[in-house]
Amino acid sequence: MDIHITTRKFTIHPSVKEHATQEVKKLNKYFDGILRCNITLSYEKAVNSSKVADISLHMYRHEIVATHKSDDFYKSIDQAILKLEKQLAKYKSKVREKDKITVRKIKGKE
Repeated sequence: MDIHITTRKFTIHPSVKEHATQEVKKLNKYFDGILRCNITLSYEKAVNSSKVADISLHMYRHEIVATHKSDDFYKSIDQAILKLEKQLAKYKSKVREKDKITVRKIKGKE
């Protein structure tokens, strides 16, 4: 899986970058067909800024996106990862169900 991290209008601290890559790598246990991951980190306001983590996963013929805002980048990344885990579980069950239907159709024709 290719992981690309983009920051808007600031330089990312290496510990935040390492945390983000480690958390995204854990998503492979939910679905192994992830080709690329784009992580975008940004501030929303100058005063009392909320940190925004936008994570998008690219798979074959499909894309899943999760965004979360909080007062800390670590929290934003963790919450976005939780959203992605739920979406990946749902996507995986849909893919498996389609495969079962296709197999049943093929077996019925034979």
